[in-house]
Amino acid sequence: MEEERTTQRNISEELKDEDDEYPTWAVSTLTTILVVTISGDIVGNLLVITSVFRNKKLRKAGNAFVVSLAVADLLVACYPYPLVLLAIFNHGWRMGHLHCQLSGFFMGLSVISSVFNITGIAVNRYCYICHSSWYNRLFSNTSTICYVGLVWVLALAAILPNLFVGSLRYDPRIFSCTFAQSVSSHYTIAVVIFHFFLPIGVVSYCYLRIWVLVLNIRHRVKPDRHLQHQTWPYNIHGFITMFVVFVLFAVCWGPLNIIGLTVAIYPPLGDSIPRWLFVASYFMAYFNSCLNAVVYGALNRNFRREYKKILLNIFQLA
Repeated sequence: MEEERTTQRNISEELKDEDDEYPTWAVSTLTTILVVTISGDIVGNLLVITSVFRNKKLRKAGNAFVVSLAVADLLVACYPYPLVLLAIFNHGWRMGHLHCQLSGFFMGLSVISSVFNITGIAVNRYCYICHSSWYNRLFSNTSTICYVGLVWVLALAAILPNLFVGSLRYDPRIFSCTFAQSVSSHYTIAVVIFHFFLPIGVVSYCYLRIWVLVLNIRHRVKPDRHLQHQTWPYNIHGFITMFVVFVLFAVCWGPLNIIGLTVAIYPPLGDSIPRWLFVASYFMAYFNSCLNAVVYGALNRNFRREYKKILLNIFQLA
């Protein structure tokens, strides 16, 4: 443990001067992004969770993964992100080694559980749309709760090794205690492949099959719009909503994972990556946690209506 503290102090000392290189406008920009992210994350995801429990139309098995994803997003807004803000205000990490380890741990847990929840949503939609005869057997209320529990168990198992390999460290470039990609090339490659690219591949396959089915059905019944409406067995807007959530996650987290994989495969490239690109990839990933609730409200009528009811009730009480 003492060796880990010493190593982290050494790394922090090596990178200490990098904090001072940020101009005022850059620090203000990062602070603003983080404040907006935390505020939107907390308000938006609380609205999502409340909406699902209040609205009968939203209380279906598939939305258990939506609630779980909202919890994963709330996790970072309530602990790691506020500590990042403190590090920005204090021009460095002043919260001690324990908070650094816990902050990095919960940030990793949130990310990996988000990936697995998005995978669960995609598989759920795939079974519902492409294999509807199996759906009720595969996704009963009880089994879906078990799947959500499995998501968190797998995410916990995936992040635990970080506590033993010393990969959770403070990086002054991003004011965060996070996964240090340079600690172990093999471990970094395994994390990026099995906890990002492989799940993204599964999700891509599921949505590709769904889109193929969508296009085939619409092509066959195109001459008769009434028949098309009767033939279509589900809400296409619900599928599009989840697809957009997946695309935004892949876009926001893709650059950071690509950088990590590149550096792990060929470490000398690490020094040639511009700092602005490294910082932008991290804060773009952070920002993703407040986007899902916006997507639900923009594209899903039931969520949008429930948001309005909840907010009106709050304003009336105030």
